[in-house]
Order: sequence, then structure tokens, then C-alpha cells
Amino acid sequence: MQLHDYINGLGQDLKRRFGEKVHKLSINAEFTCPNRDGTLGRGGCTFCNNASFNANTRSQLSIREQLERSKPGMRARRYLAYFQAYTNTYAETEALQRMYQEALDVADMVGLCVGTRPDCVPDATLDLLASYQAQGFEVWLELGLQSAFDATLERVNRGHGFAAYVDTVRRAHARGLKVCTHLIVGLPGEAPEDSLVTLERVLEVGCEGLKLHPLHIVRGSIMARQWKKGEIEPISIEAYVTTAAEMIRHTPAEVVYHRVTATARRPTLLAPQWCDNRWPAFNGIAEHLARHGGQGSALAPSRLAATL
Repeated sequence: MQLHDYINGLGQDLKRRFGEKVHKLSINAEFTCPNRDGTLGRGGCTFCNNASFNANTRSQLSIREQLERSKPGMRARRYLAYFQAYTNTYAETEALQRMYQEALDVADMVGLCVGTRPDCVPDATLDLLASYQAQGFEVWLELGLQSAFDATLERVNRGHGFAAYVDTVRRAHARGLKVCTHLIVGLPGEAPEDSLVTLERVLEVGCEGLKLHPLHIVRGSIMARQWKKGEIEPISIEAYVTTAAEMIRHTPAEVVYHRVTATARRPTLLAPQWCDNRWPAFNGIAEHLARHGGQGSALAPSRLAATL
């Protein structure tokens, strides 16, 4: 029983289209975030210590050097450059063009994945990304939404509302760009059914990809202090598995899942402890889908038929 038997995963999607395995290589291009540098606020989102999500710590190296050093040992001959750490559109267009082009100039690079905030994607940046897609490169705009509830976004000091996400998705789609939306399951004040409502709202706007993350409590975050005071209860693996699997079952078949769970390393990870190993959640989600049906199986028959 394999998870890829029940979902439309990025690995399978890329292999179908490129005819061979394509691997994402993470880059730390030393961006910051307007929610940390004072433009929107300071301290960032309450859950954020970016080091817990960004495995590539070689930011003293050039973009080319990071990519070249990540290649050995990968079971792939083609690669996507993943601009991952912080807000990877938070610079002038000319600076972004230099960085993106440096990545694309590396041998065997077939495209870009650019992680950012919905409120940091001006038209000029979208035009730049669309120009790479017009050249035949694979381009994904990865938007960190986390929740479609404005009250939740305010609670975690996100610095933007759902409307900013809707606006950016519509402008990206007007240029033919693909959007991958990041969602966090287990945010403070949200019940499992709220994650399904967020999914429904995201799907109504339209997206081509999704990433699901369990909420991590990590050192150096505001949420870590809240957790130590007993103000936050981390999500259990059972609750996460059930919620994530049901979100997958409510997702149309053509949407590509880039991720269905995530991990953080100790000692950065404080809670929940199960988040230091992805396999229990992977296997639990696969088992749930095997019992209840795979991606799209919970949609109304008429809607499901339209996705197949």
C-alpha cells in the first residue's frame, strides 16, 4: 500500500510529463519577510522559525553552488530550483531576475518553484515568472495561505487576509501561472472541519497544487512561548491523519499534491513530537485513503465526474 496509489502527487505528475524523475532542490537566497523587517510588522507569524522548514542552511553559498552541491546522491537527472526560505518575491524585479536566472542556468534545471506570501507578488514579478514559463520552463508560484479564515490569520499575525490571496491567484491565473497553496492543519482556534472549509474556499478560487502541513511548535517562535504557557494544544497524529486524508478525499483529481505532511528537526521541534518523522503520518493517511477512497472520492458524483 503506497500513498501515491491514492493521490495525484507531484512526483508522479512530473514523471508523467517529463518522462523521468524530477527532483526539487531547495535554495536559501537570503530573503527576509515584510512581516519581520517592519514593513508590515515585526516578529513574523507566530508559528514561524523558518529554519525548521528550510533544510538548506548553506546560505553563504551562491545559488549555483547550493544547487550543484545538492545534486549528488539524488535519483534524478532533472531538477526544479525551489526558492524556499522566507518570502522569495520580496525584492526588486531586477534582483529577482538575476537570482531566478542564476538558478535556471544550472545544468539540468527544468524550472522554478517560488515560495512567497500572497501580499508580496506584484504584477511585474508575475510577468517575470510568466516569461520563464513562456520559454518552456516549469513554473510554480507557491503561496503560503495557511487558512482561509481572516480571524485565524489575524490570530497568528499573518499580516494579510484571504482577499490578498484571492487577488494574487486571479492575477497569476490571468498569466497562465500555476499556483500551489500551502495550508496548515491544527492552527489555534480551528477545528478539523475548519480545514475542510478552507480547502473548499481555496478550490472555489482555483489552484493547481496543494501542500498540507501539520502545525509545528518550534523554538524561536512566538507560538513556542504560548505552548509553554499551556495556551496551545498541538494536534495529535490521529487528528492530523484523519483531517488531511479527508481534505485529500475532497480534492478534485487533477489538483497536484506537492506535500501531505511535513517534519521539523529536534531540538528545533518542541511539539508535537510525532512531527520529527514523516512516515507514521504518511502511512496513516495511506491507510485512511485505502479504507475510504482516494483523492476526489468524497466529492459529489457530478463534480467528481468533471475532474476525471
